[in-house]
Amino acid sequence: MHLARIQDLYGRTGWASLDLETGQAWWILGCFTDWAEKLTRCQARAPAVDEMPVQPGGYTLLAPAESGARVFGVGLNYRTHLERLGSSEPPHPLSYIKPESALVPHLGEILYPAVTQELDYEIELVAVVGRPLEDEASAVSCLLGYTIGNDVSARDAGRALGRLDLFTQKALDQTTPLGPWLTLRAEAGGDRQPELDMQLSVNGEVRQRDNTREMIFPLAEVLNYLDARVKLRAGDVVFTGSTHGVGLESGSFLQPGDRIEATIQGIGTLINQVGPRRQLASPRRQGRLGLPSDRG
Repeated sequence: MHLARIQDLYGRTGWASLDLETGQAWWILGCFTDWAEKLTRCQARAPAVDEMPVQPGGYTLLAPAESGARVFGVGLNYRTHLERLGSSEPPHPLSYIKPESALVPHLGEILYPAVTQELDYEIELVAVVGRPLEDEASAVSCLLGYTIGNDVSARDAGRALGRLDLFTQKALDQTTPLGPWLTLRAEAGGDRQPELDMQLSVNGEVRQRDNTREMIFPLAEVLNYLDARVKLRAGDVVFTGSTHGVGLESGSFLQPGDRIEATIQGIGTLINQVGPRRQLASPRRQGRLGLPSDRG
């Protein structure tokens, strides 16, 4: 089963059950937290849907994240990526949080921020929480399912400071593609660590290729790490880290007009294009903003 957040021609938005073969979508009835918890507990029991499907062409895909969800990211989670950067394995996960405004849907345009000259791509398996972890023995069993993320990052953020600037690097508006839809946990490994092939290409050139079994911190450990700090709840979105092949390793960063395709086995392909560079109005350029021109 595939779930999507859609918007129809009348501007109505919500979750739908999606048939990938026909393109038809059926509105899911009821409150997200109610049906998501039930579906998370029993993935074979489909949620109640509207009788009349929305036909292909009658809707657009939105980022598959519930409105108001917290978006968490985890970095430094693939050993080959660390080796190519000359970094050692961290003693525990490194995490951060993104605003909802960072998300970009499938086929949406990535905004090239005004505050960077080194915009990078990062394919990631993204987990969507279906119910609180509480005292559940298996953290993974509390996931509704998985989608694809591209954790586009401003790599030169913090360089003038001589230290990490995760806010500038990871939280920028309209820079984090997510989608195109959500695949249920049961179809991607069940309650075990997912073992899914993933690949990212830029303008048709393959840049990243790996399998999610290679995570340093498996998904259950990532979820426990986050829940120890912020109790996870239904709808929360967790980016689980990216592998080697990013632009930071080679110096091949994204440029306006680049087309990015991120594919994960059993889920699908997330496609986006980089838009033009954002230009700040003159009054908004006043002060010590840490713009590329300020770094020398």
